[in-house]
Amino acid sequence: MCGIIGILGNAPAAPRLVEALKRLEYRGYDSAGVATLENGAIKRRRAAGKLANLERVLAEEPLAGVTGIGHTRWATHGAPTTGNAHPHATDKVAIVHNGIIENFRALREELKNAGRKFSSETDSEVIAHLITHYLDKGQSPEQAAIAAVRRLEGAFGIAVLFAGEEVVLIGARKGSPLAVGLGDGEMFLGSDAIAVSPFTTRVMFLDEGDIAVLSRTSVKVLDADGKQVERKVHIFAGGVAAVEKGNHRHFMQKEIYEQPETVGRTITRYVNAFEERIEMPDFGGVDLNAESAVIIGCGTAHYAGRVAEYWLEQIAGISVETDIASEFRYRKPAFGKSAFSVFVSQSGETADTLAALRYCKDNGLKTLAVVNVPESTIWREADARLPTLAGPEIGVASTKAFTAQLSALAALAIAVGRARGTLSSDDERRLVRTLMEAPRLIAEALGAEPEIEKIAQELSHARDVLYLGRGVHYPIALEGALKLKEISYIHAEGYAAGELKHGPIALIDEATPVVVVAPHDALFEKTLSNMQEVNARGGKLIVITDAAGAAAVSEIAQHIILAPACDPFVAPLVYSIPIQLLAYFTAVHKGTDVDQPRNLAKSVTVE
Repeated sequence: MCGIIGILGNAPAAPRLVEALKRLEYRGYDSAGVATLENGAIKRRRAAGKLANLERVLAEEPLAGVTGIGHTRWATHGAPTTGNAHPHATDKVAIVHNGIIENFRALREELKNAGRKFSSETDSEVIAHLITHYLDKGQSPEQAAIAAVRRLEGAFGIAVLFAGEEVVLIGARKGSPLAVGLGDGEMFLGSDAIAVSPFTTRVMFLDEGDIAVLSRTSVKVLDADGKQVERKVHIFAGGVAAVEKGNHRHFMQKEIYEQPETVGRTITRYVNAFEERIEMPDFGGVDLNAESAVIIGCGTAHYAGRVAEYWLEQIAGISVETDIASEFRYRKPAFGKSAFSVFVSQSGETADTLAALRYCKDNGLKTLAVVNVPESTIWREADARLPTLAGPEIGVASTKAFTAQLSALAALAIAVGRARGTLSSDDERRLVRTLMEAPRLIAEALGAEPEIEKIAQELSHARDVLYLGRGVHYPIALEGALKLKEISYIHAEGYAAGELKHGPIALIDEATPVVVVAPHDALFEKTLSNMQEVNARGGKLIVITDAAGAAAVSEIAQHIILAPACDPFVAPLVYSIPIQLLAYFTAVHKGTDVDQPRNLAKSVTVE
């Protein structure tokens, strides 16, 4: 996740901006920059690479001023160059931005036709020009920022600095977190509480769709409907862990809510948004035009691979085998003449997955690692690698790492389809556009939390729970059952819905909740038949579906969790959110140790 800091201060801003950015280094980044107001004019300093490079630039060319914004950036749209580093600016506005602007291409074209000149390869720069466009029409900074934000589509967190406005700073969020720090005659904006923690212990977290207008002594918050609202101020005086969790009760909850940003960051690592195509890193000899592929992982990572199996076979027409790392090499698998292998691991240190990688290398297969930790053992030993840019994941039960893995694997499926000639350029563009919608859709899915919490209170009394799904949602059902087991200690099993009558139906009774992952897709009618079988035997149906699906199951489902309608390609990413929240709140109601469940470790480094 990129890092944001904004300061309306009473002391030199540049050193404080850098101090805050250092607090955000854990998120990962490959460029950084700051902007301040010097005598009312916007002045910037930016550098590719680490913060030490930015500090050298500031030492050679210091910035004055007490008002400013700063940013650490992971390269998404555009390479990690100084020119693409934030802040982006016009003569009137400077902005820093996290997330994806889905409609930036249309906005950019509109603004270029109006005479605006662009200097970067990013989607973010369009925000600065759009706000400037409204300023040029005579609107106030507040009016211009609101008008621009209302036109942005996607998931984002934004901080805006205005030339000549020493006491105005504006922030907006939609899907990407943003916090306001309240100081003594000072105000701060940050991508989380950690960013503002060097300056204040009083933090206000913006809600989805909020726009905050800061002066040095006040904060005005407008909600998604434009109404002025009050947001609770939290006091953080309990140490680093409390600050890191922010307004969330557990790290797991925080990490669930980070997914619009972490998914967006991972997707844009592989997407050329200007040309709407996938751009993959050097594959180290891995032939994407192979006849077959093997995907290996453990636990949640294995289920990410199972989703990718559907994608690769349906999109790329390649034969795929998935297996659990702990079993894979012991059956002494045989490989086709043309195959490559994929290894999925959050930590990059999973012992069984590493052993499977070495087995494949010994048998002449090229290896591709999907890993969240750079320079880990699996990262180093693989022939090629696809980083998942989830950032550190503290909760033992994987959430944001899982959807980041799905994001990278979705991009891989498109790349393999293109390499094998099964995807036309038009098909690739359509899938890329669909993939870029995922962060926004995930943010919408998070809106079901209140209903999910109510359902979880009831679910927490269950002894056994079944999860059902068809097609690509069968692995999501498996993941849902695993999450519930991991953190609530309730016995749960995931099944392919079509297998219900081949045994599991014997378990159905009035005391057995059945969670069904069922978007209204091509397989919905078949899944509906399975739901009717459950209903006929008194089973309690908890159905995760969209509006069309909800209408179809309204008479048989005890509970419906509404997810946004979406393209089937990104549905596994979107439907991962409700199953995570359901497990999380069930565990909370049971009073278990959500972040560190019994008997489990974050990285399993022994066989």
